[in-house]
Amino acid sequence: MDDLNDYTTRRTFAIISHPDAGKTTLTEKLLLFGGAIHLAGDVKAKGNRRRAHSDWMKIEQARGISVTTSVMTFEYEDVTFNLLDTPGHEDFSDDTYRTLTAVDSAVMVIDAAKGIEAQTRKLFEVCRLRDVPITTFVNKMDRETRDPFELMDEITEMLALDTCPMTWPVGQGRDFKGCYDLVNDQMILFEGTSKRGGIPDILPCQGVDDPKLAEVIGVELHAKLKEDIEMVRGIWPQFDLDSYRQGHLSPIYFGSALKDFGVKDLLDGLKEFAPVPRSQTAESREVKPDEGKVSGFVFKVQANMDPKHRDRVAFMRICSGTFKRGMKLLNTASNKTMTVASPIFFFSQGRELAESCVAGDIIGIPNHGTLRVGDTLSEGEDIMFTGIPDFAPEILRRVRLGDPMKAKHLQRALESLAEEGVTQVFRPMLGADWIVGVVGTLQLDVLKDRLLHEYNLEVDFENTQYITARWVSAQGENKHDDIRKFIEANRASLGEDRDKTPVYLARNAWDLDRAQQDYKEIKFSEVRERGR
Repeated sequence: MDDLNDYTTRRTFAIISHPDAGKTTLTEKLLLFGGAIHLAGDVKAKGNRRRAHSDWMKIEQARGISVTTSVMTFEYEDVTFNLLDTPGHEDFSDDTYRTLTAVDSAVMVIDAAKGIEAQTRKLFEVCRLRDVPITTFVNKMDRETRDPFELMDEITEMLALDTCPMTWPVGQGRDFKGCYDLVNDQMILFEGTSKRGGIPDILPCQGVDDPKLAEVIGVELHAKLKEDIEMVRGIWPQFDLDSYRQGHLSPIYFGSALKDFGVKDLLDGLKEFAPVPRSQTAESREVKPDEGKVSGFVFKVQANMDPKHRDRVAFMRICSGTFKRGMKLLNTASNKTMTVASPIFFFSQGRELAESCVAGDIIGIPNHGTLRVGDTLSEGEDIMFTGIPDFAPEILRRVRLGDPMKAKHLQRALESLAEEGVTQVFRPMLGADWIVGVVGTLQLDVLKDRLLHEYNLEVDFENTQYITARWVSAQGENKHDDIRKFIEANRASLGEDRDKTPVYLARNAWDLDRAQQDYKEIKFSEVRERGR
């Protein structure tokens, strides 16, 4: 990686999908094709092989799901890929949203039998908010599937996204023969088909009418393929690079990640078409990747990736300049300078020192609580990148500690987890119990598991009388008096977050609506941007 100092050789992308669409399997196979690993960890296998390379947390290994974003760097041909494997479960959408602030494109994985599912649609909408270009991988073509035309129509109609098939499936399930490459006019044969009589895996063709196709895939399938391709080329537009990079058109690849099929075509497509690192929005200006000075932002903090060392790592997206190990960078949130002595590149639990990196790269910065999600690091300039949010939680629970003597330990643990962004933590202004706020109930399971295994704390969660939380603030000339009067009058319904920012804890929708009507000068916010 040291000799690849040109940011145009970087492709930084996330993989998004509904749970069970095959996202983690595809992630592993991309790493396999990129030479980053030699054996893919099958999430359905037994014993040690069950542990997918991108899933390192105990609860992930036990359930075979991803509940936290993993970052993996690998090289393929002359390009360095930074792959961010996001949680597929909707209960971890906060983590996924923040991850999408750090990428330049995304791969959307769809189960060929199920099509667009609820969480796929939600994640797509997040991508659309940021104009993130999306490549679609229709997975599990070796099983019984829906009609590919129907799938294409669904993507177009449900997501309001133009589509362009780059490959086209021939057969499905047991009769799946492979895909026709519409760009290069060649047949890419699925396992088994190419093993008879020394037939190559890739069959160059003189167009789809080539009679040798019928010899390999059969007369019936060849006739259907010709009919399908005629419809495809008549109905769908040709691939338009500008339209894709503006987020309006998605190239479609069909395959089976489990059987390694279609993965190389996807990787080749990302290498050729996916955008290089783009400009990032800061409070005061746009920051371009080719600027000389280093800048970047922290989009994730993860504690205890290595429990033996009780480490704490901040994940930073480099936005501009060429970073060198040992550089002194300004944390513009705290206005303090830090020396980045041991930055790291990631591959699952494997790490190596990052001697240098450029815009688009993701590095880990070990620290002891000095870096938080939303922080901007720069080579001296006082800037702050925007668009990294906290969302109001939909579930609020009171924390009950098994051993009351560990109250201080619980406080430190909860504050550390809150800084990672895995939960919101509130301290009521009246009362001593901590309240945690999450998006979904699975987050509570993860929180309880991590408190036990990483901090040796046994806790339970109890219902509260609150249904949601809102950050409160005031504006105008009398804002300090307004917020002080509001706090004095509503102390029983208020708490503070980890930054001592006041938070209104609403008992029901009527309660929240009444507070908003009674206090017109107070702003009740569902979203709070991290940073300053």
